[in-house]
Amino acid sequence: MSDLSNNSIPRGFKFGAVKAALKASGRPDFALIVADVPASAAAAFTSNRVIAAPLIVDKEHLSATGGRVRVAAINAGNANCAAGEPGLRAARATCEAIAKEFGCREQEVFPSSTGIIGVPLPAEKLIAVLPELAASLGSDSDRFSEAAHAILTTDLVEKMAFARLELKGGDRTAREVRIAAFGKGSGMIYPQLVPHATMLVYVLTDAAIDPAVLDGYLRAAVDVSFNRISVDGDTSTNDTVLLLASGASGVTIGEGDPAFEAALIDVCNSLARQIVADGEGASHVVELRIAGAASDADALLIARAIAHSPLVKTAWAGSDPNWGRLAAAIGYSGAQVDPARFDIRFGNLQICKDGGRAPEFDEAAAHEYISQHEFSISIDLHVGHGSCVFWTTDLTAQYIHINADYST
Repeated sequence: MSDLSNNSIPRGFKFGAVKAALKASGRPDFALIVADVPASAAAAFTSNRVIAAPLIVDKEHLSATGGRVRVAAINAGNANCAAGEPGLRAARATCEAIAKEFGCREQEVFPSSTGIIGVPLPAEKLIAVLPELAASLGSDSDRFSEAAHAILTTDLVEKMAFARLELKGGDRTAREVRIAAFGKGSGMIYPQLVPHATMLVYVLTDAAIDPAVLDGYLRAAVDVSFNRISVDGDTSTNDTVLLLASGASGVTIGEGDPAFEAALIDVCNSLARQIVADGEGASHVVELRIAGAASDADALLIARAIAHSPLVKTAWAGSDPNWGRLAAAIGYSGAQVDPARFDIRFGNLQICKDGGRAPEFDEAAAHEYISQHEFSISIDLHVGHGSCVFWTTDLTAQYIHINADYST
């Protein structure tokens, strides 16, 4: 993984951000990703049946273009969701204005929104700052970082990830391919993206990849990264992951390239973990490692049951090694479980053995271990070969304060 620098930004894209007066704070709240030419695109969206207007438009546009995007436009401060027909008109008016500004088809614009639900989006504010935003675009790391910052809501930090790898181009000469991503997400995080506050993720590469092939890479990466995180168990109306490929590196990638697939998964995993680490009010980041389940699907059922249990999450907040709450969540998860066989470890500490308190259980040591900011819990069901890794947080009083005070 590489760090933020001009050499880590995929070629073929420009970025920019401005203040459109959507955020009450007055901070930048409107960002663009502009491809030099229409880029190959693949996207995954929320499984929530109440979806924001921009997602409806995105699906229409990707279908109309066969998976091509020239401009991704992201506003923060307003989710443009549950706004009825005016919300759709606002999204389409913004796309129309962007298309005129950049001389592209309206269907090549991919809008995203995040913020308060149920408030009409003032598209005129976005349209008014388009000339300023277009003039500010650049392909350097500073512009990339500005775009990453502008899309934040309750987030405390920017979230970015990068990778660089050597692959052979059409002339069989080794060339560098870059992958970079930025995103936002702090609360309302349990994405459950399909096909398989809000999570928005934009992943860019300068490889040349057909949209259908790109979609396969995206599905594989999303399944083991963004679909394996949860802060509070709430699935947003706006969750989106967009993957764009500019082709500017001169390297064409087909199906099943192991190096590219691994690098893409690494970038997505990094961003997913950053989102969890910035969870609203979180004082602990927890890695759940489930093994020995009847199937991978069962392992995921157990991880989700634990990650969404208020009793478990509040115990973590108090660094309380109450493993009985874990046992209860395992039991009601819906997964196949033999109550007399499962084991639980906190790091290397044996907590539960064969479904009961381990003889060597040391409550003081367990408390000390889960007092760390980050810790790992391993559960072995001993009924099969299914497994998964899942990342989540505790549930603190600060989370309640943030969401009780957040404007509705």
